[in-house]
Amino acid sequence: MDNRLAFLKTVEPFSLLPVEVLEGVVDLLQEVQYPKDALIYQQDVSKLRGLDIIVEGEYETFFYDSEQQKRLPEVYGPGTCYGGMSILLNKKRSLRTVCARRGTKVLSLPRRDFRGLCLAYEPFFHYFTARYGQRMLNEEYAHFVKPTPAPEQNFIAADQLYSRRLETLEARDIVSCPGTTPIYVAAKLMAAGKVSCLFVTDETGKIVGYVTDITLRDNVVARQLDAARPVSEVTDTPIVSIRRDAYVYEAILLMFQTKTRYLLVEQRGEYVGFLSRNKLLSDLAQSPFMFIQAVKLAQSTRELKRRWGMVPDMVNQLLSRGVKPEIVNQVITTVADTIALKVIEGVLAEQGPAPAKFVFMVLGSEGRKEQTLVTDQDNAIIYEDKANEQRELVREYFLRFATSVSDQLNDIGLHFCSGGFMAKNPKWTHSLSHWKRNYHQWMSESNAETVMKFSTFFDCRYLYGEASIMDELREFLHEELQGPLDRFLFLMAKNALQYEPPLTFFRGFRTFTQGTQQVFDLKKTMSPIVDLVRVYALKNQIFATNTGERLALLRDRGVFTAKEHEELLQAYYYLMGMRLKKQARQISDDHTAPTNYLDPKQLTQVEQVTLKEIFKVISDFQLKIKVGFTKAL
Repeated sequence: MDNRLAFLKTVEPFSLLPVEVLEGVVDLLQEVQYPKDALIYQQDVSKLRGLDIIVEGEYETFFYDSEQQKRLPEVYGPGTCYGGMSILLNKKRSLRTVCARRGTKVLSLPRRDFRGLCLAYEPFFHYFTARYGQRMLNEEYAHFVKPTPAPEQNFIAADQLYSRRLETLEARDIVSCPGTTPIYVAAKLMAAGKVSCLFVTDETGKIVGYVTDITLRDNVVARQLDAARPVSEVTDTPIVSIRRDAYVYEAILLMFQTKTRYLLVEQRGEYVGFLSRNKLLSDLAQSPFMFIQAVKLAQSTRELKRRWGMVPDMVNQLLSRGVKPEIVNQVITTVADTIALKVIEGVLAEQGPAPAKFVFMVLGSEGRKEQTLVTDQDNAIIYEDKANEQRELVREYFLRFATSVSDQLNDIGLHFCSGGFMAKNPKWTHSLSHWKRNYHQWMSESNAETVMKFSTFFDCRYLYGEASIMDELREFLHEELQGPLDRFLFLMAKNALQYEPPLTFFRGFRTFTQGTQQVFDLKKTMSPIVDLVRVYALKNQIFATNTGERLALLRDRGVFTAKEHEELLQAYYYLMGMRLKKQARQISDDHTAPTNYLDPKQLTQVEQVTLKEIFKVISDFQLKIKVGFTKAL
């Protein structure tokens, strides 16, 4: 026992455990010997009985490709472990093929006992998930690791993903220097502090930017810049921060949305540390955010198409784990945004720099960050005003650019908008002054058809380009909304009353025939909430686009009571959850095109009762808007 205990103390993950725990672990170990060239595990086939600790000999591990060629070979020698990531994150199946190189002896810790240690000792558990996260950042490794369709055995990695707050993580101490500091001194400070990110301050001590290892490589070494120059000349921006009490998933979504790798952590108005994206991703390991990272690393349209095709399975897993529909919406939207950004950047690289500053904005459900699996493109381009002689050249470039972007997105699976609301349509690629005239006309010369057709443009959201252009448009809308717009708001409200909840007079479901089923349309059922919340937001000059965010701001301003806010929020996302679950199952299980139709006969009694209560909430909400917007006209 003494020999085994001494040996166990030298094995890295076990060295993290208390000695008294190791003494108990020694009694659980089972000795196994393998002859030379023995096939121990087959990738994604063999189930591991436990965690293998190599004592003598070696494990040769690798992936087989489609031609049975060994890929990414790796040797595990004495004092190393194999199987932890497979047990925790791959439904107990070996991630790789494993052979014994020569006479090999291992100590095997039974699977149940290994899991018990993971649950009881977080550092021990994180040793394996961190290694998995680091490996998955290697695109070739991630390519060979097959996603598992069922989430049940991946419970450890995802249990607290959506309930864990940043305050439970250890933020790195901030290392900073004034912008006047020479670049070489800044590099020394980074080395001394063992950080890959150094924050730069102005003369008042306020953090205004940062410098990373990549900054020094690209902006100093590659350009042969004099390292005695002030570090402010190579500083990166923007500075992005998040509250310490925010959730982990919020931090990662923010990182992907802002394309930053570092977040300052804020508490009571002060920065108390920072977090890196790599650290968060390695901590989370098996999660949608590793998937988003893989999308960011994709090198071709073909790879992006493959990744988008995997989204329904991911949605199915998230919903099965009980993840809230609003979070699933954000994950889908972030994947779609990431794909669109990759395509935009690729087209810009192909066609050359844009001849004017511009914004590529998204509309509709993507603009609201409420995308489902039945989604198409809704986008537009705003470019800065140019002199007359340049207008046609600028317009020609952006229409060519938009066509290429839309065509590639369509090939990937984000299909063309049937209504033509895309930047490739000449109607929706214009100068800023033209867009201002559009919005002015829609609001001041409103008619029922215009409001119904163009309401989606009031859900616009910046995706790529010069943010200041979007800011100027928003400021223009702010001014316009202060004018007399009773007719515009009346028509917006009337549009929101077009669809009535599908309930009969006797509280049954009002359905229509679709194939062999009697169904109702979930999307149309949700539309009144989207439309009504939008009109209240515009009336109160709230420019958030997400329905949940709009509701919260309207509650904060006293437009809705806390009870109304809660009822509408619960109603909307209950319907969203049903919609996402149905679509994911149609794609993943039935291999059919997803729809928004639901047959009430397929629902449980509880679901039917809940839906009827939700429809009553929507009806009451419609009555409120009739009184608030339409009684005067």
